[in-house]
Amino acid sequence: MTQRVEHTTVMDRLAIDDLVTGYAIAVDDGDWAAYRALFVPEGHVDYRSAGGIAGSADAVADWLAEMMRRFPVRQHLIVNRRIGIALRDGGAPGDTATVQADYLNPMHLAGPHDAPPGPPAGASGTAASAGASAAPNYTCAGRYVFAARRTTDGWRLTEVVVHEKWRQLLPAHA
Repeated sequence: MTQRVEHTTVMDRLAIDDLVTGYAIAVDDGDWAAYRALFVPEGHVDYRSAGGIAGSADAVADWLAEMMRRFPVRQHLIVNRRIGIALRDGGAPGDTATVQADYLNPMHLAGPHDAPPGPPAGASGTAASAGASAAPNYTCAGRYVFAARRTTDGWRLTEVVVHEKWRQLLPAHA
């Protein structure tokens, strides 16, 4: 490989890694406009292994917005990222990529005595500061499979498939 190809490959890997991080942040912050912006227009998401739905990124964003109301505190930890960039003839990086990444997602399942979800951390009036317990009592984990494509706006997701491996529900702390 030439230095130019190596530099491009490194830059692509960083951009794809940032795309996956953006996915986690958008879901955790409930920023559904940012979530939608991560995808190509025909993007597809499949949450069926976790008891969810499969469909367009827009449809899944709407579903997630409703479902995540039950979890005022959530934090995706996406680790062990394996990024594969398709290669063109001659070894230059292509315009498609896949990522396999494990996730651990501790969340707080809202109960009848919890305050409604508040603004993101750092803002005043969060659920935790209003007296509700923010201790995680629901955790799920598994593996994401992301597919991405280079666009004129940078790397965007074409598909996300969730493969949930386990989940745990603990009693809420009083």
